Amino acid sequence: MTSSSRTFKFAIFLLFSLIFTSFQLRAEEADILTPTPPTVAAGSYILQDFRSGKVLAENNADVKLAPASLTKIMTVFVVFTEIRNGHLHLDDTATISQKAWATGGSKMFIKVDDKVKIEDLLKGVIIQSGNDASVALAEHVAGDESTFAEMMNQYAQRLGMLNTHFVDSNGLPAENHYTTARDLATLTSVLIKEFPEYYRWFSQQEFTYNNITQHNRNTLLSRDGSVDGVKTGFTDDAGYCLVASALRDDMRLISVVMNTKSAAARAAENQNLLNYGFRFFEAHKIFQGKTALAEPRVWKGDEKNAPLGLAEDLYVTIPRRQFDSVKSEIVVDPKIMAPIQEGAKLGSVKVTLKGEVLANKDLIALTAVQQGGIFRRAYDSIAMLLGKSDAK
Repeated sequence: MTSSSRTFKFAIFLLFSLIFTSFQLRAEEADILTPTPPTVAAGSYILQDFRSGKVLAENNADVKLAPASLTKIMTVFVVFTEIRNGHLHLDDTATISQKAWATGGSKMFIKVDDKVKIEDLLKGVIIQSGNDASVALAEHVAGDESTFAEMMNQYAQRLGMLNTHFVDSNGLPAENHYTTARDLATLTSVLIKEFPEYYRWFSQQEFTYNNITQHNRNTLLSRDGSVDGVKTGFTDDAGYCLVASALRDDMRLISVVMNTKSAAARAAENQNLLNYGFRFFEAHKIFQGKTALAEPRVWKGDEKNAPLGLAEDLYVTIPRRQFDSVKSEIVVDPKIMAPIQEGAKLGSVKVTLKGEVLANKDLIALTAVQQGGIFRRAYDSIAMLLGKSDAK
């Protein structure tokens, strides 16, 4: 074979190699691309994964808007918390005041001086969106509605709802009464996580009280079997609003749409967001919470090793078909010294996808380690001076 022939064949080989590499790079780049979210005809919206908190789509999510009856998500959250703390029980009864009975808008149709169970009032708020039931609960818990609104705002601050302020318990128009799509997604996530035993009421499609049956205004409940909540709202200034949540294949998404033009629009826009999220993303549990991920040496302690793990399960939400590219890294602090309190931060866990950080969580001590006796402390001090990495 002549030198020119070898040169020509090598050039052909190099050309095909470059073409193949180019196609391969383009294929790899295409793997991490996802379509842009659908166009949503709403003043504000957000789509968020329940477990990881990953935001999959948003627009004007931090704009302060009137929430209408989406307010009632916080109302029932406060009541659920009072029940959990033992200050209230489902079978307790509230006496209906003139103010509660006279509250305008959507109603449960309770009457003055009726004694109504807390459980019934909660269902009247959640399923029937009763403004009268909201006021009755507020008065029973806090004495009056304004004091209850203060409780709502305190919980909002604790949950990190920094762009929210409540004036009443039902969402009827009031000056300085506002929230955001992002804050509502935060509240809904906490409610579902902390009160699963009560969250099931949000999927109930009708409720009968005093021989009056009313249907849940969340039409997605009957349209999409994966949707199990959460709450609708409407006033002239707020427009038509809906917080929706759906569970498919162990992946839960929360969508919030505010200030749409009609009841049909708020349902359709939420449905579009949910379908987009489930179609193009997937959720994975990377690590189990409260489980030892590392057991490093503890110096000068009454135990030789300390189990380190995460405070809670670690989930990530990623584009579909990308899980094989997810990587995790566990970093433990050097020279861990006793005493160690349970929950002490002693390292970190980082999860990445092709260079993008998906999660960065503290690695904490799962159990306390007390200081060892005098001989253990002395022995370990000498070992550390000698530069030993371990000591028996």
